[in-house]
Amino acid sequence: MRITKMHGIGNDYIYVNCFEETVADPSRAARELSDRHFWIGSDGLVLIKPSNEADFEMEMYNSDGSRAEMCGNAIRCVGKYVYDNAMTDKTSITIMTGAGIKTLSLCVENGAVASVRVDMGEPELDSRLIPTLFETGQVVNEPLEVGGINYLVTCVSMGNPHAVVFVKDTDEVDIERIGPLFERHKMFPKRINTEFLQILSADKIKMRVWERGAGETWACGTGACAALVASVLCGAAARKAELILRGGSLLIEWDEKTNRVFMTGGAKKVFDTDIDYE
Repeated sequence: MRITKMHGIGNDYIYVNCFEETVADPSRAARELSDRHFWIGSDGLVLIKPSNEADFEMEMYNSDGSRAEMCGNAIRCVGKYVYDNAMTDKTSITIMTGAGIKTLSLCVENGAVASVRVDMGEPELDSRLIPTLFETGQVVNEPLEVGGINYLVTCVSMGNPHAVVFVKDTDEVDIERIGPLFERHKMFPKRINTEFLQILSADKIKMRVWERGAGETWACGTGACAALVASVLCGAAARKAELILRGGSLLIEWDEKTNRVFMTGGAKKVFDTDIDYE
């Protein structure tokens, strides 16, 4: 099977072109191939497939084999993959995801995609639809006890659910301990991605992310979008800011007129290879 390893600022996935390949059990493949000790190693598996409703479809799985609706870093890599491999010559494309159709604008330099701007859609703020079990209409700075500590959380869905927490110093967060407790907290019926934010200025935010089904990742596109939305709702940031993650930075903008969130960032191919896998 032909696979490609790609990453968006350190959020790495294994990509399979399902125009040419077939993955019989993608959940099992995601678990096995993502193992960083015995196989290739990644945050998950992304299948690039034909779509009747968009230019392409992105079907993705976390490293634990669970299905994921959407990933902002992965979708940028899909945009780069299909253009650089001559599967399209368009610089504006649509991709069907588990969170609906997303529109990508490809920035091409010297015949290859250098960066991608993604229309991530409107943030979902209704606590029931995120989903959470909070009884408030929106979850903005709501108290939540996790692991014996009281946090103030702001919840946003960008196609997948996020809980955002503000901290003094992201480097001091014991994310390996607290991340799983947030992820499987009883208030989040479909589990939750958690972002820990340190506000540096109105237009610069440092963050770490614990992704459900994957653990701490070097970046999370939907998480960066949710982080900016939460920061605006809490009066901590402007509507356009640089989100600094472990693997690099993303430019996020929450447009006031359209209520849509836009994400701009890079995508990089690591390697192509053929593997003996069934």
